[in-house]
Amino acid sequence: MHIQDILKGPEPTFSFEFFPPKNNEASNALYEVIRDLSSCKPSFVSVTYGAGGSTRELTHDLVVRIKETTSIPPIPHLTCVNHNEEEITQTLSRYASVGIGNILALRGDPPANLTDYNPANDSFQHAADLVRHIRQFNESGQHPDPRGFGIGVAAFPEGHPDTPNRLKEMDYLKAKVDEGADYICTQLFFDNHDFLDFRDRCRLAGIEIPIIAGIMPVTSAKGIHRMAELAAGARFPARLLRALNRAGNKQESVQRVGIQHAAEQCAGLLDAEVDGIHFYTLNQSRATREVYASLGMA
Repeated sequence: MHIQDILKGPEPTFSFEFFPPKNNEASNALYEVIRDLSSCKPSFVSVTYGAGGSTRELTHDLVVRIKETTSIPPIPHLTCVNHNEEEITQTLSRYASVGIGNILALRGDPPANLTDYNPANDSFQHAADLVRHIRQFNESGQHPDPRGFGIGVAAFPEGHPDTPNRLKEMDYLKAKVDEGADYICTQLFFDNHDFLDFRDRCRLAGIEIPIIAGIMPVTSAKGIHRMAELAAGARFPARLLRALNRAGNKQESVQRVGIQHAAEQCAGLLDAEVDGIHFYTLNQSRATREVYASLGMA
């Protein structure tokens, strides 16, 4: 299903993100999670793409399996880093051949172990370049949907870590939209004020496509440090930090705090008429299911 059709409904979308498993045991565990979350009737699920394309085949296999074994539309991530134009086109052709309807286009990060990586060798230096190429692929008529792939792009409500100039940052986002993006999915955030201010600035910049809010519930004390690494510059509200400090090292208490905070975020976003909410699940189902239940969505 094309993302334009998914997003045109009167209600906000709810979606999940998974990363591809690296062995059979992890694959079986992930499918238990997908089964658990299928009852939430997500609008779509996205599948990550490892740094520098390190999970290219795993991502493809998971996306195809989800499409063939569930009724949930899968959206694979695709990145520019460490790829040439021919490789990107081949990947698009493979997805088109099995009827995958949408792509999330990202610049991406180089893998840590790729010491000789030279970004000058990449065919596409920025996500806007990749969006343009996908649009040109769509115009070639190689996709079974006459509209071609629906295209998503990423954004950072708290500011892109590589672009401290917030005005320039909005220019770069607008460039991706102008090249043909259909929707925006944000990086995780913990304070709704950051998202709502970002949404207002998008509208002021003439960005009118749907903006989906990225939410990741805190599930462990160690996890909060991992989140800070994943979303460089992530701001943790003092209220959340105080609650986590009270929970100490008690795993169950930390999870309860994280779930409650995420549920309050989601309720506030729904009240603010958000276009959609995207859950970064870390391939786990409990936190997302409990947030759903708290919203009356179970």
